[in-house]
Amino acid sequence: MGLVFKFMLAVIKTGGKQYKVAEGQELKIEKIDTEVGKKVNFEEVLLVSDEKGENIKIGEPLVKDVKIEAEVLEQGRDKKVEVVKYKAKTRYKKVYGHRQPFTKVKIGKIG
Repeated sequence: MGLVFKFMLAVIKTGGKQYKVAEGQELKIEKIDTEVGKKVNFEEVLLVSDEKGENIKIGEPLVKDVKIEAEVLEQGRDKKVEVVKYKAKTRYKKVYGHRQPFTKVKIGKIG
């Protein structure tokens, strides 16, 4: 393919969301079933570019022959989000919480 840039940016799709990533970046994504320390490859790459945005490769819908390698740093759950249901004048109040599971990854090589 021949996509060789010094510093690269990319847009990947994982967990039903899209993330703008760069080499060396750490980010929280939706939970992936892998162990801490293992490598993960993201093959659904939507866009690849250099830092200045001059050499852009846009997929239709995916960019072919481009993989993004990442290392799993942590598996965990986010802070609790508290949900309150309340109806006035009926003595109805319900409170519950939710902790979203996540995977923290460090983006390695793009290409």
